[in-house]
Amino acid sequence: MISRCALFIGTVKPGLEAQMRAHVEAQLAPLWRQFEGAAAVRVLYAHKLDDNGPAIPLVLQVDYHSRADIDRALASPARFKSRDMLPAFYEQFWDQVQLVHHEYEIG
Repeated sequence: MISRCALFIGTVKPGLEAQMRAHVEAQLAPLWRQFEGAAAVRVLYAHKLDDNGPAIPLVLQVDYHSRADIDRALASPARFKSRDMLPAFYEQFWDQVQLVHHEYEIG
């Protein structure tokens, strides 16, 4: 099993944390849950972050059974639709943001 994580590194505009979360739940998460080949989809919102670490207020974690499933997800229409929504999402809710992806094997 492979877990692919999208880490949204940066800062949410002050006072917009709840609105950002509501937007994710209403607009983005439904698309993320439609990724072809996904076995499990989790959206994680920061509760407490280490003062010495990077600010990662949002994480998308998607589990897949195989590399082929990841490839299917990366080619799925829902992924392209959600990706196209990100510039407006960043503009509305983020002061600064960097999106990085990491893949982990689940033991």
